[in-house]
Amino acid sequence: MKSHTFASVRLLKASMLVSAAIVAFSAQTVAAQEAPPADAADEGEAIVVTGSRPIAESEAAALQVQRNSDSLVTVVASDSVGRLPDQNIAQATGRLPGVAVERDQGQARYISLRGAPNYWTTLSFDGINVVSPEGRDVRFDSIPSALAAQIIVSKAVTPDMPGETISGNVNIITRSGLDYDGFHLSGKLGAGQTELGKRGEYEGSLTLSNKFDTNIGEIGILVSGSYYERNMLTDNFEIDWEQVSNDRRPGFESRFWARETENKLYRLTRKNYSISGRIDFRPDPGNVISVRSLYTIFTDDEARDNYIFDLDDRQGDLVANTAACTGGTTTPTTSAYADACINSPFAGTVYGVDINQRSTLRAFRQSVFTNTIEGKHELGENWGLKWVANYTKSIDDRSVVGETRWDSPSTRTLRPTVAYDFTNNNLARVQLFTTNQLTLPTRFSAGTPVTAIDTFTKPLTSFRSLDAVDPTSAYTFKGELSHDTNLFGGETTFRAGFQYDQRTKINRERELLLNSAAQFTAAGIGTTYDQFSLDIPFRGEIPLGYTFRYFDLDAMRDYLERAKTVRGFTPVSGNHYNVRERVLAGYIMANSKFDWGNVVGGVRVEKVTNRGRSLATIPGVVGEIEASSSTTMAFPSLHMNFDVNDDEKLRIGFTSGAARADYDQLRPNVVVNDANQSISGGNPAVKPERAYGVDAYYEYYVQPQGYFMLGAFYKRVEDVLYNSRRTFGSNALDTNGIDRSGYAFSGITNGGSGRIFGFEAAAQIQLEPYVADLGLPDWMGGFGLTANATYNDSEVKKPAIVNAAGVITSPERRVPLPGTSQVVYNVGAYYEKYGLSLRLQYQNRTTWADGFADDLADAGDTYWADDDELDFSARYEISKGFEVYFDASNLLNNPGRRYSDPSNLLNASGIPAVRNGQYTIEWEQFGRRYSGGIRVNF
Repeated sequence: MKSHTFASVRLLKASMLVSAAIVAFSAQTVAAQEAPPADAADEGEAIVVTGSRPIAESEAAALQVQRNSDSLVTVVASDSVGRLPDQNIAQATGRLPGVAVERDQGQARYISLRGAPNYWTTLSFDGINVVSPEGRDVRFDSIPSALAAQIIVSKAVTPDMPGETISGNVNIITRSGLDYDGFHLSGKLGAGQTELGKRGEYEGSLTLSNKFDTNIGEIGILVSGSYYERNMLTDNFEIDWEQVSNDRRPGFESRFWARETENKLYRLTRKNYSISGRIDFRPDPGNVISVRSLYTIFTDDEARDNYIFDLDDRQGDLVANTAACTGGTTTPTTSAYADACINSPFAGTVYGVDINQRSTLRAFRQSVFTNTIEGKHELGENWGLKWVANYTKSIDDRSVVGETRWDSPSTRTLRPTVAYDFTNNNLARVQLFTTNQLTLPTRFSAGTPVTAIDTFTKPLTSFRSLDAVDPTSAYTFKGELSHDTNLFGGETTFRAGFQYDQRTKINRERELLLNSAAQFTAAGIGTTYDQFSLDIPFRGEIPLGYTFRYFDLDAMRDYLERAKTVRGFTPVSGNHYNVRERVLAGYIMANSKFDWGNVVGGVRVEKVTNRGRSLATIPGVVGEIEASSSTTMAFPSLHMNFDVNDDEKLRIGFTSGAARADYDQLRPNVVVNDANQSISGGNPAVKPERAYGVDAYYEYYVQPQGYFMLGAFYKRVEDVLYNSRRTFGSNALDTNGIDRSGYAFSGITNGGSGRIFGFEAAAQIQLEPYVADLGLPDWMGGFGLTANATYNDSEVKKPAIVNAAGVITSPERRVPLPGTSQVVYNVGAYYEKYGLSLRLQYQNRTTWADGFADDLADAGDTYWADDDELDFSARYEISKGFEVYFDASNLLNNPGRRYSDPSNLLNASGIPAVRNGQYTIEWEQFGRRYSGGIRVNF
């Protein structure tokens, strides 16, 4: 992690940006206090900005919800969802204070609140928690923003929320037919292009609703659908680092060398589409019954051409010589891998390298189908009843249509010699040559330069297809009774409720595998790459150092059909599991309102029962394994909201919660993934991660429109959950001639205690109300500014790791919480007037931890480098209800970079390895995106 000095500089930079907004804000506050309050909305009434001012109106609506909330929330209102190129919920919420985004292929996917791990954030639709297809790591990219009327991010947890809500909840408020007067239609239609590869992007949405007044009450009906498609390429390189035990010469003491370097070159088609329907029946103002159904799916069709240069293939030939180097040679007797007399870890030449080529066609699907019936009733003057029943089915489909492996033969002269250069963190440069072999004695040298990598011999070694569909079924029943009294000297509402959740996640995998020449012949499958590839050049921009041919997607599908005639799919029984979680909860809470504000407090008690079943893959164990556990926990919370005056609030809160391990982490078996060369293990005995927090926030709502916030937060964490990562180091799971001893092993475990604290600041400014007082021309009233910044500091205790020889490979140490950036900030400027609306938004988050190593094989802890993005949007209202728009995304086009930091590991001499940020392990770039179209709203 970066030093505190550097973090302070980044914090200062972010603070200066927010301070600029605050200075302007303060100048306008004086004018606001002197201006007549004729346009200011009374508390509890909606703020209405006259004219066609969609940004200002949506901000005003969001601030009104925040202001009237009984706990700490931030809100994205309906019009600003989609105002910027915010195709999914992660991107839309990423502009709010304290929200950090994690991206995949340049697309916002996960969010973390106030620096906490992303699994501390829960997802709800209209207040009902929904299980994500992945489990507790909520994938917000699978939810189109077109579904939302509002997104309410609650950072203060109350007793009516599940105990696993530690850092907060993202509640997506869907549209209702009762929201509109009569018939309503809104829609969007657009298209665009990605800069990298010049591929198409398409989107559309439509919402239809109507409200009917009948003799028995009001009925609202709404149907909605959306579609989004992005076709894209990705430039990529990856490097796997290892500490080489045979590297004994003095010099580079940490002894980390590149085990392999590779390019994963993606052709992607990603889609989101959704359909929803809702019927609301309101017989009178005190009673509403709602029936809702929503289906949303995210698809990821990925064609990946993967070229891996196996640099350490002949590592064993290196002699463990401890003498200092006296000079190098251009004709070594070994491959020269990790030979410090010839090469360095960041530049050199390796002779006779094995090419492991992978052609992979994936068809991933993640869907959520959620169905809810809900009732809200007034029972007399002082009593109320709410009830809800929900069934949700989430499906995580990880299927691989086909993967072919093409590998160099053992003959060294049929393999390339590879000159590598990793001195630039943002480029892994390789050059290819033929390999010459001399005799008496045997020596190797680089021959003729080669540009087309597919001229090297790489026969087919295996064809594999995977059928992997993981469904999760969830049932929720919730009831709540409320009573209004004058207890405690003010208006007090007591609420008592119960909730029952049952969630069952099932993993089933089937695999088809051909790995012999006889099987290829029987299936009629060609074994040379020319028969499998397209005569299409590389369409990316990264300088590879070689040319290649993309594999043919139709040929892959044909191989699958041919392979089925030889072998069928067989169960991968070691990957099967069935994990069920039952949560029985009860809560009681009260909300007391006084002249000075209100107090919300109470306690939630949960009994969680887990049962996991799986098939054993441990040698000597046959049959099914079952494990179960039960835990009862109480979660008290208290929130006090002080009305300093009509426009200022002070919020102080105490919360508690417990994060449980994910469903696959609770399974009682291990999972082997040959495609990723990884093994993961379950731990049904792992304990929940407990957290206790306090918040203190000051909010100032300037009339008629404006906002300033300053806050601090602190959480204490116990029994921290973290993934232990190390090399598997055993042949116990070797089958079918596959050596899995070098696979990366990971599993969930508990660490020690820790804490996270930080500060938030935010400001929103609009110039329009102050133009006359400041003597400015009328056209300047269209300018506005938003800014927010969050500083986080986290630290948890990671236990020491001792290997089988009793050597401490990783001492007990303090590490940050994974996913925690020390500084996150957003700055946006907009102009809207005369039907024109323009907005520019910048987001930045500093380095954050991705994982922590437990031995030397991983080359240290891993981090994601700073991430930032600049987006622009424009729209023009041609006539009332009809407008054109243009969006430009990822304008900076900065790469995503992940790297290793071995400073916390011990080298072969038993001392900490030297810290060096040069160990890039993953680098990706995605290109800018442009789109435009029309929007209608009637």
